[in-house]
Amino acid sequence: MKAIKNLKLKALPISEDDIKNQVKDYLDLRRYFHFPLTAGMGSYSGLPDRIAIKNGKVYFIECKKPVGWKQSYDQIKFQENIENEKGNYILVKCLEDLIKGLEGGE
Repeated sequence: MKAIKNLKLKALPISEDDIKNQVKDYLDLRRYFHFPLTAGMGSYSGLPDRIAIKNGKVYFIECKKPVGWKQSYDQIKFQENIENEKGNYILVKCLEDLIKGLEGGE
């Protein structure tokens, strides 16, 4: 019993892919039309990871793991461009960020 008493559980780190999967699953559950964006040669710099649309509102969604990651310069510029045009840009580091960002859009 002593060994169990002294056992310390360590939380596994959440990856960016984990966040992306949570975002996809939540958008499916809430019946958004959504799709991933893939950056490649000739694509616009700073594209977000996913676009979601519901009730005439479009959301640009960038996913980051909760600790140690931040947006690149191009991602920040893309966000500024979207927000300057009164668009909806959501930076998601946890599912709660997504839920908050989508409030009022359903």
